[in-house]
Amino acid sequence: MIILGLTGSIGMGKSTTAGFFTKAGIPVQNADEVVHALYRGRAVTPVEAAFPGVAVDGAIDRARLSKALDGKSENFERLEAIVHPLVREERDRFLEKARADGAAIAVLDIPLLYETGADRSVDCVLVVTCDPQIQRERVLARPDMTVEKFETVLKRQLSDGEKRARADYIVDTGHGIDQARAAVSDIIAELEGKAADKDREG
Repeated sequence: MIILGLTGSIGMGKSTTAGFFTKAGIPVQNADEVVHALYRGRAVTPVEAAFPGVAVDGAIDRARLSKALDGKSENFERLEAIVHPLVREERDRFLEKARADGAAIAVLDIPLLYETGADRSVDCVLVVTCDPQIQRERVLARPDMTVEKFETVLKRQLSDGEKRARADYIVDTGHGIDQARAAVSDIIAELEGKAADKDREG
């Protein structure tokens, strides 16, 4: 099985690209969705202990958590020390199931793939990109998004150029959905070939 890491900066079209893999029948795990589930489950007690007052009705309230983090890097580090090991456990379970199901490819959709070192646990990386102006327009069109919030998110992410320089595959979503879908189809075909070679090598 080939493990593909899928990443890209905010507003680049990563979710759309992940959807192409799902539609092709390839198992995809979305790290953000895993975190959402943990904030309603196993992460509630330790996160509330670290940041008192962020749990409401047995779940982590993201608005309260954001306020408690206060944009400070040491607070993000404390949160990540709690959440990242739990995310890794869920990732291992996902990959075990994909292998048991006989999947040739499994996709890990991780926004902070390089930033968290998760690139070291995948076979190859796909970076989703687009023109910075398109990215900016997409992000600022989101409800409750401001220029300040956008810039704060960008500061926590590696630059698009750095990500592309380290990628094995690049999908540019700025040229329309059909072109992006075709690029993903080509990548799937190549990865299926690599998975077959890996199986033959044993």
